[in-house]
This record gives sequence, C-alpha cells and structure tokens, in this order.
Amino acid sequence: MSETRARCPILLTVFIAACLVVLCGLGTWQMQRLAWKEGLIAQAEATADLPPAPLPEVLTAADPEFRKALVVCRGLPTAAYVELQSIHDGQPGSRLISACVPEGMDQTFLVDRGFVPDSVSARPRVMATTLPLAMAVELRRSPPPGAMTPPPSEGRFYGRDSVAMAAQLGAGAPSEFTLFALTSPNPEIGALVASAPPAAFSNNHLGYALTWYGLALALLGFYVAVLVRRYRKTTP
Repeated sequence: MSETRARCPILLTVFIAACLVVLCGLGTWQMQRLAWKEGLIAQAEATADLPPAPLPEVLTAADPEFRKALVVCRGLPTAAYVELQSIHDGQPGSRLISACVPEGMDQTFLVDRGFVPDSVSARPRVMATTLPLAMAVELRRSPPPGAMTPPPSEGRFYGRDSVAMAAQLGAGAPSEFTLFALTSPNPEIGALVASAPPAAFSNNHLGYALTWYGLALALLGFYVAVLVRRYRKTTP
C-alpha cells in the first residue's frame, strides 16, 4: 500500500485535474461562442438580404441592424456635414456625415453619405434647402470610439462618435443606428462612393477552442509522462 502511494503524486494529481477542468471548460465555452457567432453571422446575412422597407417599419424589427430601409431626408444633398477619417478599398479618405430627421419621424439620425478619397478635394456645397430626397440606406449600430481615439479637429473626426457629431451639426440626440446611404446623395461628385462598410465579424473561436483543448492534452501528456517516470523508478 505504501509503495502504491509513493507512486501516486497526490498534490500533482489534484493540481493537474483542476487545470484540466479549467482548460476543457474554456475550450467548451469557446465552442459555444463559435455556435453563437455563426448564428449571428447567418442572421446578419439573412437580414441584409431582406428587401428595403420604410424606416419606421424596419425599426419595429427585433434587431434592425443590417436591414435596408427607405427614407426621405429633406435638403440632404446640401446639408452640413462633418468628415470621419476612414479607409475604403485600401484608400485613405473621409466619410461625410450629415444629420437627418426623416419625414414622418421625430428622431434624428446620422446619415453616412459616402466615402471620398483624400486625393479628391471636391466636396458637396452646403446651403439650406428643403428639397426632399428619397434614398435607400442600411442601418448599422455605431459603437463609441475607444479611449485612444484622437479628439475631433476642425470638423474632422477620427472615430464614429455619433453624439459629438450630432452636437457639432447642431442636431438633436441621434439614434443608435447610423443610416449608410446605398446610393449617392451627390451624384455630381463622382468620387463620392455611397456604401455600407462590410460587416466585421471576428470569428476566431474555433482556434481558441483548439488552443485550450491542445493545452489540456499537452498537460495530460505531461502528467502521464511523470507517472511513467515515477513508476519506472519504483519498479525493481
């Protein structure tokens, strides 16, 4: 009996067992996150394929993000705008952001009118008009910029700070959704590309899960190697 106990490292066994439980638990959690993320991606793709509908109708959906909507914004082609530093197809430039209260609504929305490369100096003229513009848009949530994002300077923003943009445009508190124009409000500026950026879903959960499971397997292999070595030392 004493010889059997000598061959079984109790403290090491307890420690290894606890580590295996944690590592396997983390791997299983990442697999659950993988299933959740794949479902989210599939839902976003299905939502993006739905036909455009009036904005008030779209907003009644459980989650309107990625939905296409139809809106009427008065005076948008000549509305005031701020510039958001961005990159499109590898080119640095700016996205032009204006405020709009769609017809039939009392909520302010920020409208991303499109992207202009830095190599293009042309910009839409700004003047007060009330001409209606009907357009198709795509809804996207606008998370606040990170703590390391530089503050805006001379009407140019470096992060999508919707509240600050609306304030600079003299508009009311904006919706959590930004409306990305799918057709240019300013066709006279050919370089202005109206489009919603591609959905950015990082999906590295499978890799993380394999890492945790791999560490668990390596730890188990180490434990087995320790036991074999102890067994050989105690075996005549």
